[in-house]
Amino acid sequence: MKVLYGTTTVGLVTKTAAIVAADRRASSGTYIAHKMVKKIVKISDHAVLTTAGLVADTQVLASLLRIKATEYVLSNKAKIPIKSLASYLSIILNSYKYYPFIVQFILAGYDDKPRLYNIEFFGDYFEETYTATGSGSPVAIGVLESEYRADMSVDEAVALVVKAVRSSIRRDVFTGEAVDVAIVKPNGIEERSYSAGW
Repeated sequence: MKVLYGTTTVGLVTKTAAIVAADRRASSGTYIAHKMVKKIVKISDHAVLTTAGLVADTQVLASLLRIKATEYVLSNKAKIPIKSLASYLSIILNSYKYYPFIVQFILAGYDDKPRLYNIEFFGDYFEETYTATGSGSPVAIGVLESEYRADMSVDEAVALVVKAVRSSIRRDVFTGEAVDVAIVKPNGIEERSYSAGW
């Protein structure tokens, strides 16, 4: 089931990093409610989550993921595998399927290698090489499909995710303002911001 919510978030993996990008516009129907929303949430020092959907739902689920990541470190003296975070979030979403959270997520991280998971409405999740969520995703996925290569450098990959979100900004009324990027590498997370590209 593909449910589209007002925003555009994208992600991809290279050989050395997992990279995600998102716009900054928050909308309520046709009303632009905020222009500086951070839609990339740091879960730990090796994982980030992009958010699309109802703000309260995304915030509470991101908090639960942070707690799980911290508990794992305290109990196991190691970082939680990214697939475990995806599975944990999937279980929560599926257990509430009769009163669902209105969300779509991209989980990006680095454990033994760069990883990227698309996590859907009822908890189904898939490991991907590239993906997009939100109302601007039909435009963004076309850009990713036409230009993604597995051997891209980090700078090439950043340029591609920014281009994908900017394409959605031009064509989707619910996407706008600017583009935030997070690059998850073995030694941590780097954040960047770019203009809408007008």
